[in-house]
Amino acid sequence: MSLGSFKKNLSGILYAVAVAAIAYVIQLAEEAVLGKGRALIEGLVIAILLGMSVRAVRGLDKRFAPGVGFTAKQVLEFAVLLLGARIYAPDMVKAGPILLVMIVVLVSVVLFVSTRIGLVFGLNPNLATLVAVGNSICGNSAIAAVAPVIGASKEDIASSVSLTAVLGVLVVLTLPVFYYFLGFSQYQYGVLAGMGVYAVPQVVAAGYSVSVLSGDTATLVKLVRVLMLGPVVAYFTAVAARQQRANGQSGVVAGLSFSKFVPWFISGFILMAILRSVGVIDVGMANSIRDVSGYLTLAAMAALGLQVDFAVVRKIGRSVALAVLASLFVLISLSALAIKLLGVG
Repeated sequence: MSLGSFKKNLSGILYAVAVAAIAYVIQLAEEAVLGKGRALIEGLVIAILLGMSVRAVRGLDKRFAPGVGFTAKQVLEFAVLLLGARIYAPDMVKAGPILLVMIVVLVSVVLFVSTRIGLVFGLNPNLATLVAVGNSICGNSAIAAVAPVIGASKEDIASSVSLTAVLGVLVVLTLPVFYYFLGFSQYQYGVLAGMGVYAVPQVVAAGYSVSVLSGDTATLVKLVRVLMLGPVVAYFTAVAARQQRANGQSGVVAGLSFSKFVPWFISGFILMAILRSVGVIDVGMANSIRDVSGYLTLAAMAALGLQVDFAVVRKIGRSVALAVLASLFVLISLSALAIKLLGVG
């Protein structure tokens, strides 16, 4: 970014950061009540809802628009890149081959089924895809990574992030029922929590509410799901490129070079994961990078909310909510069935 461009964007960036800071304080208040790291509605969701509310009340001044747009896109993509530092291959291997295969297969199946569910409930293809990847993989991060590849609108992103996460709270509150009524061991419940819960803070809340073993297992399973982000984004990029070529278009993903086939931030995500797995990035550095990624994503979600027309989101909200609930039901049911049939644990 040139100096002139930076000055042009600075006011909007600071505006988004101010909204994000308020959201972060609200999250800290939640954690003070529920325990550190256990906010039921994480700051990312609060930020996007708060940004939408500010936009609805005050509008978006044109002097802030460039910086807000920069934060919602480029800053968000860089935050996704940094998430790769969370991936540590040796820990993934510890899960065992059966569990790894189960996770990959379930994510793939639920991604396909959830997309179809969204279409049945009347969602447009992009919104149906975002809801599906959010539930199937890693919530906000997956939605943020896939959205630019498929050309999703800001309203689609806001709806999928906010409603999917908020309804995910219901899963956190009700999932322990499976532990008691299905006769799951603490390890099996941890696998179920890691598969069925939307975002990492919610995984922590659902897993550790039963036991430390459940929480540790749920976190590991969740990180394996995060690992699916790269291949899934590459798949949607390839689909978009094929559609562009079929339509005779030339666009960002229409070419065949690696840089166009895989978005720059996903290439960076993979590189960060490799560096973490071979030890170039140690645990302390990985934790610091994770924190930076979290702060950047928080600002990006606030910026995204500031760009969204609340009336549009409210109009499609009911359909999204129904699609999310149906998708979560499929994900949790299939996960519980697989755990039983495969004897996981």
